Amino acid sequence: MIYIEKTNTVFLKNEKDFLGGEIIMANTNSNRKLVPEAMDSLDRFKYEVASEVGVNLKNGYNGDISAKDAGRIGGNMVRKMIQQAENHMIGK
Repeated sequence: MIYIEKTNTVFLKNEKDFLGGEIIMANTNSNRKLVPEAMDSLDRFKYEVASEVGVNLKNGYNGDISAKDAGRIGGNMVRKMIQQAENHMIGK
């Protein structure tokens, strides 16, 4: 479960927390890469999804695309990652 306060602080709860563990706090303003090794794969995935939704990304900086197009790319990336996670959980 994730609890978000108005102060941009996220409180993460996992199964351990329900058994008396402590709440972990994370600042949502961090740009730190949690798994740096995954960045290349995510970048390739982003270009694949952009192509599928009809958004042309160029190599490098793409800050000039519209918020709508960026949202379509990010939203579809999340949708596919959730779908893959659900499929993985069913397969276990």
